[in-house]
Amino acid sequence: MEKVRARVIIDGRVQGVFFRAHAQEMAYLLNLKGWVKNRRDGRVEALLEGDRDTVEQMIQWCHRGPPQAKVTSVLITWEDFIGEFKDFSILY
Repeated sequence: MEKVRARVIIDGRVQGVFFRAHAQEMAYLLNLKGWVKNRRDGRVEALLEGDRDTVEQMIQWCHRGPPQAKVTSVLITWEDFIGEFKDFSILY
């Protein structure tokens, strides 16, 4: 299985709606590694590492987010896989 790394920036009503907590739960279910954080500009950023299929599933989830979110856009940047994370964290 091909390992990949993607940096994802989610725009819309994504802060204050438990986006990070739901993203962490989803990442655990998909066995992804990396992190998610709120950005000062009001967006949410995530760095995802794992099998291509599961990273793509997570990106699809990011287009919806949790029930209270209203995602308007998702920017994806593919990077070289590093494998530097042991788990999936919420950064503050």
